[in-house]
Amino acid sequence: MAGAEPRIFLGIALASAGYACFALQDAVVKLLVASYAVPQILFMRSLVIVMITAPLAHWLKHPSIFQSRHKGTLVLRAALMLLAWLLFYTAARHLGLAELTTLYFSAPIIVILLSILVLKEQVGPARWIACIGGFIGVTVAANPTQSPDLLPALMCIVAGGCWAWSTVLVRLVSKSETTLVQMWATSLLFALACAASFPWVWTMPDLTGWSLMVGLGLIATVGQYLLYEGFRHAPASALAPVEYTGLIWAFFYGYALWADVPSHAVVMGAVLIVASSALLLLAEQHRGSRV
Repeated sequence: MAGAEPRIFLGIALASAGYACFALQDAVVKLLVASYAVPQILFMRSLVIVMITAPLAHWLKHPSIFQSRHKGTLVLRAALMLLAWLLFYTAARHLGLAELTTLYFSAPIIVILLSILVLKEQVGPARWIACIGGFIGVTVAANPTQSPDLLPALMCIVAGGCWAWSTVLVRLVSKSETTLVQMWATSLLFALACAASFPWVWTMPDLTGWSLMVGLGLIATVGQYLLYEGFRHAPASALAPVEYTGLIWAFFYGYALWADVPSHAVVMGAVLIVASSALLLLAEQHRGSRV
């Protein structure tokens, strides 16, 4: 048990870096979605991931996905993740950042609930407090001032639920499936599903578009690898509050790329998020010192 604490800390560090990559990924998608359809963007992103991870998995002699005992689970997770991406970026066309962020970040709370029901994890008060505190921080930072449209709001909430389910399934299969195999299998299904829409949505990219799409795939590859490895080292309930750090990165990239200056509400929300994450780290350290 004494070795559990360093593994959890490593998992938290890996997941934090992964969510930072996802925030940068969202910034790139924001640039692309103005000119290209979401399925096309997801296809190119997934294709790059497959082209990197499939040869690596073969070279490292990882077990074939066709020998997996969890083929059904992997397909289900891929479908959930694909639905989450499609809904989230479609909702982003209609909702402001405030509503979009607040509604989507219901996902970590759903992860904790599912980790109890599905993974049978023991979730202590500190993880609950960290998760709820992070959600309050997101709400303060997003500062929603008016009710969002019903349909896009529902799409965003469903996207958060799908992402939460897929996160729990990552943890469920991570003990028997390698990270690279999970990545290329999921992305291959993504690419095949999105390719079916090409007759209706494909737009030939220019040089900038190609560059952004390839860059998007590279960022997503690194982010997914870090996140999946994080779930191999730490419980899903411990990593759920860490997802809130993505908001801080999102506002950082917003300032770096579009000169968006964070408001006082954003600063206050960020403080709550950092405090919640610090509480989680202290709680895990305290637990480790007792075992």
